[in-house]
Amino acid sequence: MDLRTNPAFLRGMTQSRRVSRRDAFRIAGLGAAGLALAACGVEGRRAAAPSPSAVADFWTGKKQNGTLRFANWPLYIDKDGKDYPSLDKFTEETGIKVTYQEAIQDNSTWFGKIQPLLAANQDIGYDLMVMTNGIQLSRALALGYLLPLDHKQLPNFAANAAPKVKNPIWDPNNTHTIPWTIGVTGIAYNPEYVDGEITSIQELWNPKYKGKIGMMLDTQEVANFGMFALGIDPDKSGPADWQKAAAKLQEQRDAGLVRKYYENDYVDALARGDVWITMAWSGDIFQQVAEGKNLKFVVPEEGGTIWTDNMCIPKTAQNPVDALKLMDFVYKPEIATMLVEYINYITPVPATKELVLADAAKAKGEDKEFLEGVANSPLIYPSEEDQARLRSYKTLTTAEEKQFEDLFQPITQG
Repeated sequence: MDLRTNPAFLRGMTQSRRVSRRDAFRIAGLGAAGLALAACGVEGRRAAAPSPSAVADFWTGKKQNGTLRFANWPLYIDKDGKDYPSLDKFTEETGIKVTYQEAIQDNSTWFGKIQPLLAANQDIGYDLMVMTNGIQLSRALALGYLLPLDHKQLPNFAANAAPKVKNPIWDPNNTHTIPWTIGVTGIAYNPEYVDGEITSIQELWNPKYKGKIGMMLDTQEVANFGMFALGIDPDKSGPADWQKAAAKLQEQRDAGLVRKYYENDYVDALARGDVWITMAWSGDIFQQVAEGKNLKFVVPEEGGTIWTDNMCIPKTAQNPVDALKLMDFVYKPEIATMLVEYINYITPVPATKELVLADAAKAKGEDKEFLEGVANSPLIYPSEEDQARLRSYKTLTTAEEKQFEDLFQPITQG
C-alpha cells in the first residue's frame, strides 16, 4: 500500500483530529508487559459465558431512561466546534441526551481506574465505553465486568456490520462487545535505503538490513510478527507456537539485526534513516507521509495485526438500554458515514463506501479529493486480500499471560 499519493491521508492526516489509538496508548509508556503486570493485581474467578435465558432475563423489563454517559478516547468522534453531529442526530431521533467525555487515555490506566469500582459493584460514572481488544479487555470479560448484549436490540449491527467483525475470537458471537473502529499493524520502510518493494515479513530477518531493523517493544505485537514469520496463525496459537516464535525473534536479536525495540520513537528513527525497515502502526506513517516524508506502509503477505476498539457496557451501567440504543445507532450506514469521514479509520460498516462516494460527488476542490481518497483507501476499506492476511492478538487466559510474557518480554526488554 503506497500512501504517498493517497489524498485521504495527504490531506486528512494533517488535521488535528487525526490521532492513532496506538499513539495514545504509547504516550503513557505502557506496552503489553505493563498491561500484564497491572492485570496481575486483579483477582477473581473467570466468569462463565451467559446463557441465552440469562441474557433475556437481564434485559426483560429494562427501560430507556433518556440519558447516556459515554466514555471514549480523545479525538475519536465527529466534531463541529463544541458539537458532535452524530450524537445530536441520536438525541433528535431517540430523545436520549448524551454526556460525552474523552475519558480514556490508555487501556491500562482506564482499567486500573474502573476495576475497583466494578469489583465492588459500584457505578463507574459511565454507561458505555470503548476498549481495545487485548489483555485488559480480556480481563474485563473474564471477570464478568461487562454486560451481555441484547442482540434483539441491535438490528442495525446485524444488518450492516461487516461479516469479519462479527464473532471475534476474543468475544465469541459479540456477546459483550461490538466494534467502534479498527486499525492495523504492518511494516513501514524508507525507500531511500531499501531497494524495491517490501512484501514479505522475512525482510525483518534480512541480514542486509543488519542494525537497521526496528521491532516493537509491545510483546503482543512482536509475538504476532514472530508467529507470522513462521506461518503460525496467532488466533489459533498455543504455548508450543509461542516458544517457536520466541526462538525466531531471539535469533533476530542475537544476529544483531535489530537496532532497537521501539515504542512511539520508531517513526522518527525511520524518517531519519536510523532504521530502514520496521514494524509500524499505520496511523503513524500516515502522519509522516502527510508531512512530506517518503515512507511506505505494507501489510506483509504472511500477515499483519488487526486491532479493534470496542463498545461495551460496564455491568454497573445506570442506563444500559440507552447504551444499546447508541451502539445500534452508529451502525446505521448514514451515521457510520459521518464517523468514517471524520475519523478515517477502518469502518465496520462497508456500506458507507458508496455513501462517502456520494458525498464526494456533491463536494468540490480539496473536499472532493479528500472524500474520494477516503472511499478508495485500502486502509479504511481493506480489500478481501488484505483482510485475509490480518489476525488479532491471541486471547490469553490468566495462566497464559505469565507464560506468554516470560517468553517474549526478555527478548524486547532484555
